[in-house]
Order: sequence, then structure tokens, then C-alpha cells
Amino acid sequence: MAIDYLKRGKPEADRAEDDAKTASVVASTLKDIEARGDAAVRELACKFDNYDRDSYRLSEAEIEAIIAKVSPREMADIQFAQDQVTKFAQAQRDSMLDIEVEPMPGVILGHKNIPVQSVGCYVPGGKFPMVASAHMSVATAKVAGVPRIVACTPPFNGEPNPAVIAAMHLGGAHEIYVLGGIQAVGAMAIGTESIAPVHLLVGPGNAFVAEAKRQLFGRVGIDLFAGPTETMVIADDTVDAELCATDLLGQAEHGYNSPAVLVTNSRTLAEETLKEIGRILAILPTAGTARVSWEDYGEVILCDTYDEMLAVADDIASEHVQVMTDRDDWFLDNMTCYGALFLGPRTNVANGDKVIGTNHTLPTKKAGRYTGGLWVGKFLKTHSYQKVTSDEAATLIGEYGSRLCMLEGFVGHAEQCNIRVRRYGGINIPYGEGAPYRDAAE
Repeated sequence: MAIDYLKRGKPEADRAEDDAKTASVVASTLKDIEARGDAAVRELACKFDNYDRDSYRLSEAEIEAIIAKVSPREMADIQFAQDQVTKFAQAQRDSMLDIEVEPMPGVILGHKNIPVQSVGCYVPGGKFPMVASAHMSVATAKVAGVPRIVACTPPFNGEPNPAVIAAMHLGGAHEIYVLGGIQAVGAMAIGTESIAPVHLLVGPGNAFVAEAKRQLFGRVGIDLFAGPTETMVIADDTVDAELCATDLLGQAEHGYNSPAVLVTNSRTLAEETLKEIGRILAILPTAGTARVSWEDYGEVILCDTYDEMLAVADDIASEHVQVMTDRDDWFLDNMTCYGALFLGPRTNVANGDKVIGTNHTLPTKKAGRYTGGLWVGKFLKTHSYQKVTSDEAATLIGEYGSRLCMLEGFVGHAEQCNIRVRRYGGINIPYGEGAPYRDAAE
């Protein structure tokens, strides 16, 4: 495999050191929230968001006043995007059916899809008000039928962002709090005097939010590890450098540690893209962030073949993978590890982030190897049930169960089966023994 890195990002050892520092800060902060509740949350909100109020939950009157600041045009755009997300989420929900089968006479097996009973939706917004994240979490939870939806977002420029609050409210949030960072996810998961804890945490965030969710997993469920944005462009000479550079930097502006990777089999495209990135950074208003992200986390990887491009892409398992080649559907058929695919030059990650309808909360840091992104199914729990309705079935299943329990040495388990065989089958089994084998002729 001939793979050439024309540009590398920060070494893995340095990234691991950054992660360790983040983990330490998060652990001590969560411990403080658990010990001091609302007082700790308020101190953190004042320190990191410069935002202080008696209650961080918005009242209905406050929500109405804030939403009134959103223009009719902006509200129509928010509603359009939310409609696309909920339509796709509803189609996904409709594909998830409750089932009940009778695999043998007298034995009923089934499962039910039950909504999680409470969910905490984190919507980032300290640097950029992430209006779309409200659709992805709050509106999708509503489609799933979650009866208590809590939403948190940090203040933007010192006050609740009207567009974000509008999206949360339209999406169906039952409680809205103006809280950001560790204090938001910690309060929702752990609970405080004023915030009842939730069963599930969802939504993207910065490295501290992602680490907080990781440490809280087990106490509550989480959707996935959604850390800093990652993007990959897989391209060949069917597209130009301007398109590739624009798509890489369009995601690098998310934060100072957002990996952006170009994988190509065209040296010309790779070299021209590097030049285009330099040109665009000179005029991009968000270059202060995108430049740092590109310098520290940007990579350009040159491969010989499409098979090598596929192997590299699956190994990196990027959150967003934009494919612009002469064989886009081949990548769709063969890629196995990623967050979401964006196929063809007409498609782009920004549309997926904001409006097209698929969910933009996606796995990062190679989590795409074992999970997909947030979807309506994450808000549902599939629970099985079973029922035996005849004496004959209770006897037959009990006999097999008895012998298999004894095979493993579980005598008490076997007796659960044996008592049914005695009562419903009239077969005498000595205590502590397995059921006898019946003659096949019987």
C-alpha cells in the first residue's frame, strides 16, 4: 500500500495528553455538581458563561418574549429545517415495528419499542448558536414519544439566543434551561435541587461536554461520543481544489481541534487543495479558528488506488465523509466505518448539518466503527416479553429448560422449570434432578 501524507496533524501522543487534561477537569467538576447541586451549577455558569440568574430555567413568559425576537423569515427557515428532520425521523420510527410471534404452539414471544421516559438534550451555542442541534435532538425525541424532554443551551453574547430557544420550543421541549458545558450535562444527568435527573443524554458539544457524557455513561444512557467535529473529503480528479478546500475549511471553523482530512489518488488535486486552503484562509471571516484547526489537525493523504482510499477512510472512521469521485456509489456499498456519508459534488456536509433531514449528531473519535449517529431509535428501548399459554408448551419447554439448567449446574434454575413440568405435565421429577428424556415415539 503506497500512502503518502502530504500533511499530517498533531501527533496522537499530544492528542492523548490533551484528552487526559480534559478528563481530569471534567471529573472534578462533576464531583462538585454532585456534592453541591445548584450552587455548583450557578458558580460554573457565572465563571464560564458569565451568566447569572436565580433560576436557569426559562418560564413560559420568557420563552414567548424571546421567540418574539425571531423574524418571520427566520422562523419560516427554522420550521422548514425542522420539518425535514421530523419527516425523516418519522419514516425511521415507522420502520420500527412491535412484533409478536408464536414459534411453537402455546409459546408467544414479542418485543415492544418503548420511549425513554426522560431525555436531556444539549444544544451547543457559546461560540455559534447551533439552531439545528435542537431539531436533531429535541424534535427527534418528540417523534419518538419521549414524555419529558429537557433542553439546555448556553447563553450567546450574554443572553438566550432567540433562534435556538425557538427551535427548542417548536421541537417540543418541556423544560428549557440556559446552561452550557459540563454544568449543563452534569445537572441533567446527576440532578440538582431544581433539575430532576434524566435517563438519557444526547447532543453534540465540545471536548468537555463529550468527556462529561463519557464519564456519566452508566449513570445515564448517552447517544454516542460526539466530540469535536471531524470531516473527511474523499476525492479524485473529477472535482477541483476549490470545492475540496471549501468543504474542508467549512467544517474546520467549528473549533480549534476539528480534524479535516483529504484522501485522494490525485497528487495534482492534493497539491492544489493545499494552495486553495491558503487562499481561502486569507479571506475567511472565521479563519482565526479554522486556521488553527487546519494547522494542528488537518491532513492530506495521497493514495495510489481507490481500494487504498477506502481502507484509509475506514481506518480513520471520520464523522462526516464527503465522497466526490467517479464511483460514489461504490464507496456507499463498501464503506463500513463512518458517521454519515455525503455523496457527490452537489451534496455537502453543511446541508446535512442544518437542513436536509438526516441527523447531524454523529460518532467521532473512531466511534463510527461500532455505532451510527443519533436517530429516532436512540430514544426507544426495545423490550422483549414471553408468554406460555398451554400446558403442553409449559411441559415441553420446561423439560428442555430443566436439562439445560442442570447442564450448567444451576439446580435452582432447573427447579423453576421442574415445578411447571410437575404441575402442567404430571411428570414426577425428583428434586434436584433434571427432567427425563422422553421417548421419541411419545
